[in-house]
Amino acid sequence: MNAPGAVGDPERRSRLLAIKLTALVRDHLGGGEVTPGVWPGGAALTRDGEAWVLAEKTPERSLGPALAWAHRQGVAQLHLLAETATGVLARRAEQFADPAPQVWHVEGRVLLPALATPYPDFPEVPAVLRALHGIIVDGGAEPVEEHGVLFGEVAGLEVCRAVLDAWSGEARLEVGVGAHDREAFQLLHGDVPTVASLARIVADVARQRSPGADPHPLNRLGAERLLRHRVIETPGLVDARHLSTAPPPIPRPNLKDPVPCVALGESLDGAPMVVVCSSGVDLDVVPFAADARAALGFQRAELVIAVPKRDALAITHALAAALAVPARIVPIAPAEPLPPR
Repeated sequence: MNAPGAVGDPERRSRLLAIKLTALVRDHLGGGEVTPGVWPGGAALTRDGEAWVLAEKTPERSLGPALAWAHRQGVAQLHLLAETATGVLARRAEQFADPAPQVWHVEGRVLLPALATPYPDFPEVPAVLRALHGIIVDGGAEPVEEHGVLFGEVAGLEVCRAVLDAWSGEARLEVGVGAHDREAFQLLHGDVPTVASLARIVADVARQRSPGADPHPLNRLGAERLLRHRVIETPGLVDARHLSTAPPPIPRPNLKDPVPCVALGESLDGAPMVVVCSSGVDLDVVPFAADARAALGFQRAELVIAVPKRDALAITHALAAALAVPARIVPIAPAEPLPPR
């Protein structure tokens, strides 16, 4: 346990961040009274009816939580300060109606208006890797492409990935859940035919990720992608005609951390529709979803945010309504257990 005042003491760190934020705001605006607040991702205060939030922890996902804090204070204008990820934050802030959040890049003791990062060009999967598409299908997994990467999913969980061998440069399919599992499987079962080994893992994962299955690590990972799998299979849950997987606005960092995922399709009347799926209390899902819609080139398309019924919070509805092109929150009830065989 850290002693009071130690460098790792969270309370001391919080006080230092509050002091830093106050100094930044006063240096920028001049003297004046501020009202300190409590914000777990860094520090926050209000001044002259405006909210100022300094994001330190996971700044790239701080816009939604900061907007939620400002909303709770009854403040319309948000100023979000960060030292990193300000380009993406500024891009996402542009999706909100007036008064749109103002994002500032912290450079020492100076606040600079953040410049929005352009939307990415989604890279294609190299042809040498796309040739493994058939093996993924034959093994019973669903091929998914995101940011130039080809992998196979079972009910939203990645079970294989197409890679280029570091030594030979040849394409191969690595089987397993996550990088460490794929490496271990390769060491233990390198001589097992890929389709056969993949089919075995597909069957195990499908059983664990079926409705009504007992709690297991395989059905706790990627809950948001399991929800997307369900919505794609039953598009009527979100009033869609059909849906398919689509890439997120930025690459997913890993399998472990929950990150919203995206689907693209058509509404019942044939208009473009973007669906973003999330699970758990995620205050940043609305900025993420609006960013995903724009990154796919459908800025005016209907945007649906699908979440488990228990996670459809009032603040999420409020933030969705604050977008320049508002989104619709669709609560999804738990899936019914499969009947016994």
